[in-house]
Amino acid sequence: MISNDFTLGQHVIMRKPHACGSSEWEIIRTGADVKIKCTGCGRTVMLDRGDFIKAAKKIMEASDEQGR
Repeated sequence: MISNDFTLGQHVIMRKPHACGSSEWEIIRTGADVKIKCTGCGRTVMLDRGDFIKAAKKIMEASDEQGR
């Protein structure tokens, strides 16, 4: 489980990979719900904030994002 501090534009590694094979997502909306976009195929998914926190494995740091 991750902490509750994340912002727009951050990349997140989810526990289960998407059907396209990518497990990295970009946060595009926050609030009571969190909207994320798959970096592999571009699919968007909206999750309840609690479900998102449970499903997220790691928030990518700025240095991790540049090293991709």
